[in-house]
Amino acid sequence: MTLLGDSITAGYGLPSAEALPARLEEALRAQGLKARVRGAGVSGDTTGGGLARVGYSVEDDTDLCIVALGGNDMLQGVDPETVRANLEAIIASLKARDIPVLLAGMRAPPQYGAYAAEFDRIFVDMAHDEDVMSYPFLLEGVALDRRYNQPDGIHPNAEGVRIIAEGLAPVVATALSGG
Repeated sequence: MTLLGDSITAGYGLPSAEALPARLEEALRAQGLKARVRGAGVSGDTTGGGLARVGYSVEDDTDLCIVALGGNDMLQGVDPETVRANLEAIIASLKARDIPVLLAGMRAPPQYGAYAAEFDRIFVDMAHDEDVMSYPFLLEGVALDRRYNQPDGIHPNAEGVRIIAEGLAPVVATALSGG
């Protein structure tokens, strides 16, 4: 399986053993799955960057691709229609290669107002419209909680990554079983 994403999936500020690919693999093994999780996260990447590299960042033998992009788009105020178009193209590219997709959602902070509502809706709508499994919010239980983030308040610390991996693992297990 491959995690196509940004700094969160790249493990920004953390040793590789504490980054999301390693932690998710551990969480899946704890559930009895012998999964190998490849990290394809690039710090600072947007959905546009992910689209540009999906063809070579996700290997052909991938049995599931978790698409975890959008946070940098939100921070940069990228038009939600552009974000949606990029995600559609990423999903289409993966489907054309017969690679199942799990879309990991992102949410904008409430102070982003109308932008937040439009941005947040992208992920719910995409999962439905593209008929792919989804995990509603990659940073569930971690976002905006100082205990689980590095000093920048954006990137999860090791404990935050553990929480993300444990929340994501059951959904990934279901996706891998064809559910």
